[in-house]
Amino acid sequence: MKILLYFESEELIQTSGIGRAFKHQQKALELAGVEYTTDPWSDDYDILHINTYGFNSDAIIKKTRNMGKKVIYHAHSTEEDFKNSFVLSNQIAPIFKKHIVSLYSKADAIITPTPYSKSILQSYGINLPIYDVSNGIDLNRFKYDEEKIKAYRKYFSLSKDDKVILSVGLFFERKGLLDFIEIAKKLPEYKFIWFGNTPLISVPKNIRDALEDIPNNLILPGYVKGPIIEGAYLDADCFFFPSYEETEGIVVLEALASGQQVLVRDIGVFNPWLKNGENCYKGNNNEEFISLIHDIVNKKIPHTGLNGIKTANERSIENVGESLKGVYLEVLNTRE
Repeated sequence: MKILLYFESEELIQTSGIGRAFKHQQKALELAGVEYTTDPWSDDYDILHINTYGFNSDAIIKKTRNMGKKVIYHAHSTEEDFKNSFVLSNQIAPIFKKHIVSLYSKADAIITPTPYSKSILQSYGINLPIYDVSNGIDLNRFKYDEEKIKAYRKYFSLSKDDKVILSVGLFFERKGLLDFIEIAKKLPEYKFIWFGNTPLISVPKNIRDALEDIPNNLILPGYVKGPIIEGAYLDADCFFFPSYEETEGIVVLEALASGQQVLVRDIGVFNPWLKNGENCYKGNNNEEFISLIHDIVNKKIPHTGLNGIKTANERSIENVGESLKGVYLEVLNTRE
């Protein structure tokens, strides 16, 4: 059994969650002993496992079908998580939905990261087998490492008394960026760091305006990888992720794997695997977030880090590899 992992325009979206999920797939298959190629010109494969939605993606599906091979679509996106992102995304969202439903429906089966995203796809009327398989997490990257912490603290010139609230994401309203900025303004005693970047020409005016009016205690370092961000995950006082919509949230898995105190918005995608007061804390609005941040930083509520690590372990890349292997075998052995 050999898999063609396909990812169109990788150079444009490799820093996104989809880009990281693709890297995780490659490592997962290596660990599971599943042979794969990423060469779109190859004819030597049994299943096309496709991650993207462009014109070339449609063409490679047709090529695969003409060769009598199986197609699995990895459904990273929905209409719901396309909204409140780029300029005109809300207006385009219904068209985007039709496009992805058309593409997904050409597959033999669909993989999507969570039961929540599976339920959304089912609500679209897609009549195909849908498997929920986590995007996974490379646990080794987020083990405690004093050198990474030192690198992070030096990079941001942090004093021993600084309290840091961390988040990671694109500059999207959907990600809760506006709330993060507003809360930073109301908590000047803490430092807030938002890792990530999006070309400002591609985001709506309200986001551009908000980024022009950030408080002095909010740091926007852009896209940073390696020891700096990994040290931040390990050492920050709280990972705060106020996103309104996700299909999983790889950055949440990264924070859990780091043993962070994780604070998220109470949205459907985090049920039932994130449990308030056990492996994270959940809030519904800025007032609740502010109260919870105070309680987390001042250690007034129990630390959930150990349970968070256990949750991340369940979604290790090794486990994901075995799950993907199982899906491939099932699809390969299913008659038309």
